[in-house]
Amino acid sequence: MAAVSTTTTSQLHISYPARLFKSQSSLINTEKTQLGFKPRGRVQAKCETGMASSAGFGLGNRGRRRKTEGFQRGKPWVVTCTAEGIERGMLMGNRGGGSGEAAAAKKAISVPERFKVVALLACVMCLCNADRVVMSVAIVPLAAKNGWTSSFLGVVQSSFLWGYIFSSVIGGALVDKYGGKRVMAWGVAMWSLATLLTPWAANHSTTSLLAVRAFFGLAEGVALPSMSTLLSRWFPTQERASAVGISMAGFHIGNVIGLLLTPVMLSSIGISGPFILFSSIGLLWLTIWAYTVTNDPRESYCISKSELRLIQAGKSDSPVNSGKLPPLRLLLSKLPTWTIILANITNNWGYFVLLSWMPVYFKTVFGVNLKQAAWFSAIPWGTMAVSSYIAGAASDSLIKAGYSLTSVRKIMQSIGFIGPGVSLLCLNYANTPTDAAVLLTAALCFSSFSQAGFLLNIQDIAPQYAGFLHGISNSAGTFAAIVSTIGTGYFVQWLGSFQAFLTVTAALYFATAIFWNLFATGERVF
Repeated sequence: MAAVSTTTTSQLHISYPARLFKSQSSLINTEKTQLGFKPRGRVQAKCETGMASSAGFGLGNRGRRRKTEGFQRGKPWVVTCTAEGIERGMLMGNRGGGSGEAAAAKKAISVPERFKVVALLACVMCLCNADRVVMSVAIVPLAAKNGWTSSFLGVVQSSFLWGYIFSSVIGGALVDKYGGKRVMAWGVAMWSLATLLTPWAANHSTTSLLAVRAFFGLAEGVALPSMSTLLSRWFPTQERASAVGISMAGFHIGNVIGLLLTPVMLSSIGISGPFILFSSIGLLWLTIWAYTVTNDPRESYCISKSELRLIQAGKSDSPVNSGKLPPLRLLLSKLPTWTIILANITNNWGYFVLLSWMPVYFKTVFGVNLKQAAWFSAIPWGTMAVSSYIAGAASDSLIKAGYSLTSVRKIMQSIGFIGPGVSLLCLNYANTPTDAAVLLTAALCFSSFSQAGFLLNIQDIAPQYAGFLHGISNSAGTFAAIVSTIGTGYFVQWLGSFQAFLTVTAALYFATAIFWNLFATGERVF
């Protein structure tokens, strides 16, 4: 037995160490091990055999005795080569309770990179909408101070959209060319500056206020195209609706935060308070975004190979932009394009009516004060944040269950239009602010299903020109939002009631739902 052991040990000394230790640097000094963990500090190779001498492998007496006993019982000979610290810390456990437990804890709390991306997008969409809503609340004391009429209130509310309508197409084309990360960063920087300047402009002159709000809209026009493109790069098809739902949930939570915080800060700090707060948050977010996100998961240094494979396996071939101008005539020659444009028009028409006029509606129709109006206005938006995620999860579940993309997009969009239409018709018969809040909540919850409809359908039919097509449809929707926002003011001043305009909006929802179901598709067209 001794002779056998000596022979085996000698063979191991001759055949293994030279090869193993020559390749040590190439194996150990890689950026990540196959397990996906980076070695910390200096890493040493450790090779053990069942019966290694202290000269060859540096095992202690206890280790040699344990291995010898195993060999003598006829157990198979084991050669183990691992990185020192990884074997004990990640695979075998650290008996001392130190670095091994810390490494295991690190593994347990590891968050996929795509989840970090969607979390940051949800935060910036929350900020995006909160910055808009601040003006919807602050306009009430500003109107009282400056003596603005109801019709002029609509002009001030719509000034944000004057810039927004121009930046949507340009911003979408820039996203296709430069990627969502850079365009989103510049957008946040500019709209945070505009938010900071808004109270100064309001005190200076009405013209200055309108100009600053138009600049604010110009900056915010790039947010949705950037979000849509980034999510299409970072998420496989079967997860994309949920990702959009989470991001848009943040968007709607921004309404809640803006509606609830703004009245409190206006009464305690003054008009400048909420504008300074939200602009500061924007700059803070920007510093995190710059060092965390990439345009494409393939460019990320932090993403694991397994996550990258999961993302790529769940998508069709990534679109390659040739750098040429998008074929506008070709895009507009197809009916699926027009279903998206008309859907965006209808969605924005109803959305901005409710966003801009909800506090005024509760104050005018039911006589509630500003703080109460903010609460009644905030509840529907908060519920919409939840329904946004539900809509996305339901859409992904249908796709995983085998339904075609076309069927799923039609189902989601039908709910997103027919539901709000019925709710707004019923709103004409609300007798109390509570009844009105319930019906508005239902309208907005159903409306959130549009995010799993036309908003995702843009990537379905034209992945290569998704940013540009999003910009076209968003510009058309923004024009509709301007008309509806101003038109509501004139309707209220002319008829003394919101009912007529709510009925017109409901009819538009129904007509668009029919057009969508006739001509929409989930197949790639361009």
